[in-house]
Amino acid sequence: MVLPMTSVLESGTQTVSQLQPSQAAVICHYFLLAFPWLREEPVLSKSLFLWEAVSIKSSRRLKFELLHFKERKKKLFRNLMDQGRRPNAVVANDNSKIYMDLKSIIKEHTLPFLPAKSLFRFKGVCRDWKLQISTPFFAHNQSNSFHSVSGFFCQSCSNPPTFISLDPNSYGVPDPSLQFLPEPVDIRSSSNGLLCCQGRTGDNAYYICNPATKQWKKLPKPNADHGSNPAIVLIFEPSLLNFVAEYKLICAFSSADFDNALEFEIYSSAENCWRISGEIYFGATKIKPNSGVHVNGIIYWLSKTGGIVVFDLTMERSQRLYGHKNGFYSHNHGCLGVMNEKLASVISSYNQTLTVSVLSNSYTNTMAMNSKVKAWDTKLSVNVGESPEYQGPVLYACEDVIVIQSDRGLYSFDMKTREFGRLTSEADHDIRVVGYMNSLVEI
Repeated sequence: MVLPMTSVLESGTQTVSQLQPSQAAVICHYFLLAFPWLREEPVLSKSLFLWEAVSIKSSRRLKFELLHFKERKKKLFRNLMDQGRRPNAVVANDNSKIYMDLKSIIKEHTLPFLPAKSLFRFKGVCRDWKLQISTPFFAHNQSNSFHSVSGFFCQSCSNPPTFISLDPNSYGVPDPSLQFLPEPVDIRSSSNGLLCCQGRTGDNAYYICNPATKQWKKLPKPNADHGSNPAIVLIFEPSLLNFVAEYKLICAFSSADFDNALEFEIYSSAENCWRISGEIYFGATKIKPNSGVHVNGIIYWLSKTGGIVVFDLTMERSQRLYGHKNGFYSHNHGCLGVMNEKLASVISSYNQTLTVSVLSNSYTNTMAMNSKVKAWDTKLSVNVGESPEYQGPVLYACEDVIVIQSDRGLYSFDMKTREFGRLTSEADHDIRVVGYMNSLVEI
């Protein structure tokens, strides 16, 4: 009969006299099988192996070795406790390293992807974060990392600008009316966190500003007369290689020398001056001032008589491009936008249908007649039904957000969820909507 190992340890020397040598050898094997790490303890391992060998020869020797084992048993459990504590110390040390690594990851690789309002609030987390967020290098990194539409600046002719945030807890500006500028202004264009504004007094000067940081710059006076409501487009493409924000303005204006012709004036922040391009576009009537968008260095404006005026900034060449529904733009129910780095045309038609089309081929004007190649691909067509809230002109379209004006206010449409949401309950008939990105870009 083999006695249980626990009973042997508990009974001590009273059990030794009852043990047979073969039983002692079996108990020794129990220890070695159940606790293989005992072989790594030199003293205990030697005692066990000696116990096993001597028990076959003499029970007296077995008794001595068992007593010797009981002496070592206390040391064994002390070692076990120490071994139990040591891994905890290592785990705690690892947790500390993990915490430090996570803290570094958040600071270096997560914060740059957050909007400006959240970052200003996170300056209060600790001194390290405050110093990190306040550096020009971080502002440069954030302007290259954060690319989400944060909200819209809305303005009518009689009112100062207001800001509508898509997420008030995360997106916002400290002064939505832009009173930090030296005079009242009209917002003309926006690009990756920068706004182009025009003063309402004096010589109607242009201003470039970042409403999140309240930084601004007054631009020199243009060479040409852009009119009271200029068709101007701001182009700012953040680059990791340029620590100073470089941007351009392109304005299409009626030619003073030719009838029914457009000319183009370009401002470059790198040169801090205006110049009139040698390109002249003939055969055009007036274009919609606030309709301009840019895609990969090409600017597009809607014509009031239908079609699209195109200006290639690199080649400084212009052409005419027809919309996917010719003549419909004269009803002022459509707008141009940018989706997946392509020109998009969004139309809200009278039959309660919201249609989104993307330009797939801009060279159809040069193709043979009756060509089956399509210039536009329809990406989305949504029936908004008979609800009056969602019927009206499209004021803004970019990526997955579309803004529609109705008699009951402004509504947004999310192309991902295909859901409508109310932005405002009231809106002036002449309201303009400009998309904005909550960036820390420095001017």
